[in-house]
Amino acid sequence: MLPLWLEPLSRLVDAGGIVLVIIAGVAALLFSLALERVLFFRLTYRRARRRLITRWTARLDHHSWSALTLREVWTRELIARLRRPLPWLKLLVALCPLLGLLGTVTGMITVFDSLALSDTGQARAMADGVARATLPTLAGMAVAVVGLLFTSRLEQIIRREDQRLHDRLARAVEKSHA
Repeated sequence: MLPLWLEPLSRLVDAGGIVLVIIAGVAALLFSLALERVLFFRLTYRRARRRLITRWTARLDHHSWSALTLREVWTRELIARLRRPLPWLKLLVALCPLLGLLGTVTGMITVFDSLALSDTGQARAMADGVARATLPTLAGMAVAVVGLLFTSRLEQIIRREDQRLHDRLARAVEKSHA
């Protein structure tokens, strides 16, 4: 006997099949990575950015080729840390609709299999089966859309931070020489 708070989840799994559980797992992983990125940006990245600016302004040489190359290497390393989970996020977003399609196909196979075994009530059985088969598609697409929105927002933040970091480093040098 399941606890009362798990009853709706049990009905959802019964309605969508095992693929719906896999989609829920992928969604949990996707949103965990998204939450980690938000926390990384708010806590770790900002401190690292301040340390980088401090380290850059503490240098005596800011204009030679080697100094500018070093600045570029430092900024690329920091932006790469911000960008690190992006390929995994994109992979999980792309995986969700495919899992939804897999759920639809397996659900339709189950429907046709049950229709072959029973001759009575075919219209009702067909309607219930189609509803069960389309639920994983809906879940997969919903997770993919939300993940795609987050991923595109993260890419926008990374581009903005890359530009801001270069601007802040240039302003920091101007302030130190003024």
